[in-house]
Amino acid sequence: MFSAFIAGFALSFSLILAIGAQNAFVLKQGLRREHVLLVCLTCAVSDALLIAAGVAGFASATARLPWLEPVLRIGGAAFLLWYAARSLRAALLPRHAALQPATGGSHGAAKVLAATLAFTWLNPHVYLDTLVLLGSISSQYEGQRPLFAAGAMMASFMFFFALGFGARLLRPIFANPRAWRLLDGLVGLCMLAIALHLLAQGA
Repeated sequence: MFSAFIAGFALSFSLILAIGAQNAFVLKQGLRREHVLLVCLTCAVSDALLIAAGVAGFASATARLPWLEPVLRIGGAAFLLWYAARSLRAALLPRHAALQPATGGSHGAAKVLAATLAFTWLNPHVYLDTLVLLGSISSQYEGQRPLFAAGAMMASFMFFFALGFGARLLRPIFANPRAWRLLDGLVGLCMLAIALHLLAQGA
């Protein structure tokens, strides 16, 4: 039974690990030590809601439309292949700049919350990751979808809180652009492996 939980955890963690505007914002807030709990909780709860909707909604849709699962599985694999290619390209090209915390005075909780919600809900990739990709893969775990969703949610909570509150420990590391390239490379290889696994299931 724990295979579904681990699969959900691993896939969600791999998806959320990819460098993006939301993660950079969380990291910068952690570096600033400004409303870190609010930012991490908002991101994690938002992810949990989307994951639950993806798993529950996809299960209902595939019961009525049996062709939907293979179509979305192949589409998800194609998206992961594109994501892997982009990450590996970023890892090979020295284009990352060192991440520096934002300068200036502190911001109020309302302003930080609004920015966090924007980075989360206005990001089109979050819908592909949660509603489509995680939802489609959850169909591979018939009868264990709640465990799959729980694993995915746990990964989200652990990642955001580790990123936000652990940012002070990462400050010396991510001052070096090579650290971002290494992370991109690991993400790309992980995405490639997941995509190939999805394609192999339909063979």
